[in-house]
Amino acid sequence: MVQWTPDPTFYPSPRLAAKAPAETLAYVAAFDPERKVPDSLAVVDVDPKSKSYSKIVGKLDLTHPGDELHHFGWNACSSCLCPNAPHPHVERRYLIVPGLRSSRIYVIDTKPDPRNPKFHKIIEPEELIETTGYSRPHTVHCGPDGIYVSALGNAAGDGPGGVFLIDHETFEVLGRWEVDRGPQRLAYDMWWHLGYDTVVTSEWGTPNTVENGLVPEILLGANYGRRLHFWDLHKRKHLQEIDFGPEYQLVFELRPAHDPTKAYGFVNAVISLKDLSASIWTWYRDGDKWAVKKIIEIPAEPADPDLLPPLLEGFKAVPPLVTDIDLSVDDRFLYVSCWGTGDLLQYDVSDPFAPKLVGKVRIGGIVSRATHPAANGHLNGGPQMVEISRDGKRVYFTNSLYGAVDPQFYPEGIDGWMVKLDVDPGGGIAFDPKFFVEWPKSHRPHQIRLEGGDSSSDSYCYP
Repeated sequence: MVQWTPDPTFYPSPRLAAKAPAETLAYVAAFDPERKVPDSLAVVDVDPKSKSYSKIVGKLDLTHPGDELHHFGWNACSSCLCPNAPHPHVERRYLIVPGLRSSRIYVIDTKPDPRNPKFHKIIEPEELIETTGYSRPHTVHCGPDGIYVSALGNAAGDGPGGVFLIDHETFEVLGRWEVDRGPQRLAYDMWWHLGYDTVVTSEWGTPNTVENGLVPEILLGANYGRRLHFWDLHKRKHLQEIDFGPEYQLVFELRPAHDPTKAYGFVNAVISLKDLSASIWTWYRDGDKWAVKKIIEIPAEPADPDLLPPLLEGFKAVPPLVTDIDLSVDDRFLYVSCWGTGDLLQYDVSDPFAPKLVGKVRIGGIVSRATHPAANGHLNGGPQMVEISRDGKRVYFTNSLYGAVDPQFYPEGIDGWMVKLDVDPGGGIAFDPKFFVEWPKSHRPHQIRLEGGDSSSDSYCYP
């Protein structure tokens, strides 16, 4: 008799996930900024004992040019062990890889050979739009009852954006998630507090306002995203909106605490229109409502206008441009990517309202062009998509933000790279001098997913 057992990469609690075996492979979404050849999913060897360490050892080219791979995720994860999960024996096997520009979604099988992933299914844009009314899929999260995907807009590239569901066994698009969206119109990231039956969503802009790059008039007019939205997970109903105010633009990445008993999380505001600073905020439960508090402000750095791209010359400064953040599985360290200045910052957030800066490296940057021990010469781009191993000992990141935005801040173009940091258990980070992946010139790397799961892929229902 066949006995079903849960996938061994599923862990009921973050404490147990932190004891998981180290990853040996990383999957990296890479896109062609010229949109002339298909994007690809690359497989990178991250096993220090391997002869091919720090090398691209596999690649799957996609079917169409111009997809613009961006964020992607697993079909199933540790949330399948939640008490209300109807599918506890689904396998973490497939990567759900959306094209942010094309609205095409690839379901990619990482078995039987993890170094040679294969197509399992392709969801064409027409099916997505007909079933959900949405387009431009962005964030993928594996939930207890299916695959949740946020989308930036409707079929015409306008608002509202929102969330839709995919069945995590058949990969059928089920439909729009929201029953009552309330005032929410703009969309970007989404995640949840499963223990509090709460979904959180953030804001960027509609596809028509971002696909050709940031529009200065929209940015300076404070018309990009600046709000958080809180929802009832099961009633699929909008509960509360928090407006950060017109000064703060591009409220982006959501990183809730992994411990399900903790009702807080972190979000970044990319830029302040007052002084070009970036900021990190904690959202938290305040009585029967949610509230936010700014906990970190990262200032812009003065710079020679001759060294700046046209977009920034008049400001005579380099904004930090915090475009990604990530929280370690033990909820101790928050990593902050400053894509403009080239800094990757590590904060101890054991107290989520009193962060302490405990680590910093600099690589790339609009002006600094800092290098890496294994690189030849100066580097461009900066720390962007960051991912942390489940045990918190390794941090990986890449250097490209978005095809239409990259040249606005790096006009000469971005040469892609991926690096790894080693983490001191007490705080502190340093480059692994043996890990530097120089990306093929035809593509730029973006999000990273780690074999067996990582800090931003799984949700837990037990402390």
